[in-house]
Amino acid sequence: MVAQKGRDLLLKIDNGGTFATVAGLRSRRLAFNAETVDVTDAESAGRWRELLGGAGVQRASLSGAGIFKDQASDLLVRSAFFAGSILSWQVVIPAFGTVTGPFQVTALEYSGEHDGEVRFELALESAGALTFATL
Repeated sequence: MVAQKGRDLLLKIDNGGTFATVAGLRSRRLAFNAETVDVTDAESAGRWRELLGGAGVQRASLSGAGIFKDQASDLLVRSAFFAGSILSWQVVIPAFGTVTGPFQVTALEYSGEHDGEVRFELALESAGALTFATL
């Protein structure tokens, strides 16, 4: 991946069949993880650890901070958090691809300074199978 502007990484939410950009995110992070299943036993060659391929749990975590695009975006995300809803989200990674699938908002924080705007931080955890499409 070549150098890209951070602002080009977009977070979108399914809003009735179309993906709408949620917010002006100033910082973002998308992480993919896979747990391993250790099957090492007394007969493992040289006592080296052995892993069982394709058996672990895969997950994605997304976090971001910024300013909501509008009141409708704020309401949509806030409602999803308080309802514990699992909604379809899309992350657009420039010059790489899109990750689409179900996520749950697991953290939503608001902050602000007396002479500045209200900011938010949110965390999403994958809640099912994700798809990846190249751009």
